Amino acid sequence: MSVEVNSKALTGRKIEWAENSPAALQAHKEINGPIIRTRFPPEPNGYLHIGHAKSMNMNFSLAFEKLGVSPENRRTVFRYDDTNPEAETEEYIDSLRRDLQWLGWKPEKTTYSSDNFQHLCDYAVHLIKKGLAYVCDMTKAEVEIQRELAMQRVNAKNKGLDPDKEAPIPSSDILPGRSRNTSIERNLKMFENMRLGMYDEGQYTLRLKMDFESSNPNMYDLVAYRIKYVRHPHAGDGWCIYPSYDWTHGTCDSLEHVDYSICTLEFETRREPYYWILWALDLYKPQVYEMSRLNLEYTVLSKRRLIKLVNNNNVRGWDDPRMPTISGLRRRGYTKEILNSFCNDVGATRALNVVEIEKLFHTARINLSATSRRAMAALDPIKITITNFDEELAKKKSGGEDITYEVQNSPTDESMGSHSVTLTDLIYIDSSDFRMKDNSNYYGLAPNKAVGLKYFGGNLVCDEVVATNADGNATELKCHLDTSVDRQKPKSWITWVPKNGIACEVRVYGHLFAVPEPSDRWEEELNDKSEIVHVKAIVDPSVREYVDAKYVDKWTSNPALQFERIGYFVVDVNTNYDSEKNEGVLVFNRTVSLKEETFKKELTEEEIAKIEARKAKSKADLASKGERMKISVEDLFRLGPEFKGMYSKFNDQGIPTHVTDGTEVSKSAMKKLAKDQKKHQKALASWEKQQQK
Repeated sequence: MSVEVNSKALTGRKIEWAENSPAALQAHKEINGPIIRTRFPPEPNGYLHIGHAKSMNMNFSLAFEKLGVSPENRRTVFRYDDTNPEAETEEYIDSLRRDLQWLGWKPEKTTYSSDNFQHLCDYAVHLIKKGLAYVCDMTKAEVEIQRELAMQRVNAKNKGLDPDKEAPIPSSDILPGRSRNTSIERNLKMFENMRLGMYDEGQYTLRLKMDFESSNPNMYDLVAYRIKYVRHPHAGDGWCIYPSYDWTHGTCDSLEHVDYSICTLEFETRREPYYWILWALDLYKPQVYEMSRLNLEYTVLSKRRLIKLVNNNNVRGWDDPRMPTISGLRRRGYTKEILNSFCNDVGATRALNVVEIEKLFHTARINLSATSRRAMAALDPIKITITNFDEELAKKKSGGEDITYEVQNSPTDESMGSHSVTLTDLIYIDSSDFRMKDNSNYYGLAPNKAVGLKYFGGNLVCDEVVATNADGNATELKCHLDTSVDRQKPKSWITWVPKNGIACEVRVYGHLFAVPEPSDRWEEELNDKSEIVHVKAIVDPSVREYVDAKYVDKWTSNPALQFERIGYFVVDVNTNYDSEKNEGVLVFNRTVSLKEETFKKELTEEEIAKIEARKAKSKADLASKGERMKISVEDLFRLGPEFKGMYSKFNDQGIPTHVTDGTEVSKSAMKKLAKDQKKHQKALASWEKQQQK
């Protein structure tokens, strides 16, 4: 049974030996039937990152959507591409499986390239027997010279020049190489000796007899096997020769009956060796499609660079919330819904581009806004004593014990329930809501100024700054509550935490890099303010049971909150808080701010004064314009400030005919004054229209 797909959806550059024979196509159809199969083959030499999330989204979902494959006929193999035992560990193997599972993808089966080691070795022997592979004793330096020489000769030939003149071959030992044309018997014996561990590491390799006249350097006799005396984390101690990536991945694709082999564009030049190997082995050839890799602002996704960040202690580890790894993003509070939605929005094309980090943040805000429980918190708390609390308590509760409010956990979803917040005689506000010096641009609390107090229904007025820190910033205030009928209407309502709030540590994360697109000097471009830790933060006690350490695990999405007016936060894995005892460490990570952050420099007093002066002038100009608009068209030249006292006589339309000393106004001057009058008439009409709005 066959299945119809959109054959034009995932196509790439055509290669002559990429075509399957009718017999191979028929055999593949008999095995797969209506099934269309992709594969996701990460190497377990590090943790998966957001670029892998895009690849998973493509291989488990988007590719099938593009092809028009019905859900029941979709299959994806999860394969560990484990051919480099020196860089691979059990930790990485386990993390890959857990991240895939957490993102919600369900593979048809999980395989290991190493499970095919015997098949791959047998295929190597098969190519030696066909005269298409040989054991090579060239050193790494000699191979580099060989490849450079071959490239120079190809370039000369492509330009219509004589390669023997432009890049002469100094010795056949270099090109084609002293081992290339050795006998099949010699190569079979030496490859067996390689397998048995009779040679030193680096002494010999098995190379494929490809094409030194190709314009693609990846066809210059690639290495298929190398000697490594390293235990394999999955296969164990059974092998001392290991297959290369090029030799392995296409062969495994064919063995696993994959239809579409999807990779990123940097592998586009690997098309030739991919199909050459399958052609040489007479195996089924899947269709290869290359898409652009994910490039995200303020981020590096090179595994080599990520490893260096971890090893150099620039971050807390692979799961540091600043890292673009799946583990890091999960720890920061990004859910699978956020990441999968982001990958869907980004899509998969061949166009190279850099995705704005704000796109990821925006996706997070939309998701978290609908799912996060609300609570109040103060990251850098200022202690406030309410001096008239007892009076207000008496008003609110008729002498009761407290002032308590029932607050919805979500303003848009009643099913999320509610929680209580209690106003106490001592509260905490965040330092961002108070300034020692007030100005018209600032709506928060300041000395002798009132602001609204969230949920209270009245104002909080600052009476006294009790204490400051070494930097001159307030740490303690005395305030009173104002519920009078004629109280000033506040321009803002600030959040607060009662005196029995829970102490916590809050880590606010920014970009890991100070520049949108890190360069080759990326280590110098790290942002030294990418993590700001508030060690004396305090949070609403209503979250007590919700944030208990028993609900926290590094492999799951942990309890998330929206700290009102601050941002979205998640409980960190460093938490050991026990809600029953109200003991232990409670740590939050900021996932994302409530809205896009615009970073403004701190203004000096002189700059603030200039802004205030401009505002005052604008206000005065507006008042002056209002007065001018009271002047009728006919009285413009009699009452207008710029004309007042200049003229003594006027015609019926109000246009001056004589100046103050009796001199007659010329006709040309009267025409100009008539134009001024028309301008005033239009200005009046416009002003009246605005006032009606």
